[in-house]
Amino acid sequence: MFEKFTEKAVNVVAEAQKIAQEMNSEYILSEHLLLALVKEAKGIPLKIFKNYNITYDDLYDEINKTLEITKAKSPDAVPNFSHHVKNILKHTLDIANKSGNPSILYEHLFLAVISDKNSNNVKTLEKLGFDIYAARTLLQKLVQKKVKKLYHPEIDDNRETEHNRSAETDALFDSAESTAVFERAVAKLSASNYEILGTEQIVSSILEDKECELTKILAQNGVTEELFDEKLKNIQSRQAEYEGRQIIFTPNAFTIMNSALQTAKELGSSVVLPEHIILGVLKTKKGLAYEIFKELKISDDDLAHSIIKPIEKQMPQTLTILRLAKEEARRLGRNVVGTEMFLLGIIGEAAGVGAQVLAELEINIKDARKVVEDLIGFGNEYYDKEIVFTKRAKRVLEAAWELAKKERKSRIESAHMLLALTTEPTCIAMKALEQLGVDAVEIREGVKKFKQ
Repeated sequence: MFEKFTEKAVNVVAEAQKIAQEMNSEYILSEHLLLALVKEAKGIPLKIFKNYNITYDDLYDEINKTLEITKAKSPDAVPNFSHHVKNILKHTLDIANKSGNPSILYEHLFLAVISDKNSNNVKTLEKLGFDIYAARTLLQKLVQKKVKKLYHPEIDDNRETEHNRSAETDALFDSAESTAVFERAVAKLSASNYEILGTEQIVSSILEDKECELTKILAQNGVTEELFDEKLKNIQSRQAEYEGRQIIFTPNAFTIMNSALQTAKELGSSVVLPEHIILGVLKTKKGLAYEIFKELKISDDDLAHSIIKPIEKQMPQTLTILRLAKEEARRLGRNVVGTEMFLLGIIGEAAGVGAQVLAELEINIKDARKVVEDLIGFGNEYYDKEIVFTKRAKRVLEAAWELAKKERKSRIESAHMLLALTTEPTCIAMKALEQLGVDAVEIREGVKKFKQ
């Protein structure tokens, strides 16, 4: 086995043996491996330990409090590997194989030790303030540096989604709540000297509805109609010019409305609501409305969380699917969500019609993950980067939105997401399904059967 170990990994094992001998232990234990990892740490692993103020001496003292060892018969005796440590080393080999590395690295040993549930190492580290999950996530990213394909296959798909500005604007009026907001905004526009509808009129109109739950959330976060309008008085703007529903937006307002539309889809809604508009303002960070938020010292993250929390409580299927899709992307070391991640998200959501159809077709998450891994490989993107969708994934979400609207549903459901995948026959999700023995016809028939 040790012929596959890098020099750094061998040094850790040798140091563990030395530490065990110094402690007069007959066997090399998992605790000795952990101590050796700290002693031999260099580069990023060293920074990880330093970040949590983990030193060799402190760890040694903490371990020595509870460590039970079998004393060696002679001080000069070379310690043998305990059965437990042998299992850890085997697990190290498994981790290396799964990450696609031909050699066992220091990081693989580190991962095996902090993933071991049969020793006190995890409890000891956590007692010293060490974040096991954060360290494991970073180490997994590091060992994937040399693995398979670095670029997501759908990233190179340059076919742009065709946008129709008029159609997008019309979609903003699909909900009664947003229609009412825009009617009030147009009235404000008519009574002013402004030329084009801006973010400030839209947000001011949202705040005018005192009974709206969103207005109450905004007030709790320091945004009231009175405070907002007081700030607005000091800002000069434009003159009204509109015809019926064909409202002319400022460039920033149009950007925010597009963001609201995309946010609605990502939160599983088939209509744009005032909540999505406020989230659009916070996401794009543009317009006079956002400037007023900043003057009122509003925390973007706190306000966004307050708005999204009630939506999450409703457990929209698509919101769950997209959250799971992002988790699957991170698991593969990627900051890109493609159609194949949507597929894994649909399976993982489990309760919706989409998952039930796939279950009927004998598709499970374990097999699907294996096929996806073979198709796209692992990446080495940093986990703290923003997760983005490929253009094909965006088109699938758009198709699911259209299917939900066609059925007059207020939310995008898992069945819509699954059917939307079939509208992109050459996408990775459909390639994965093909390898799993399922085609588009079976999916459509399966959804039809469940909906009857």
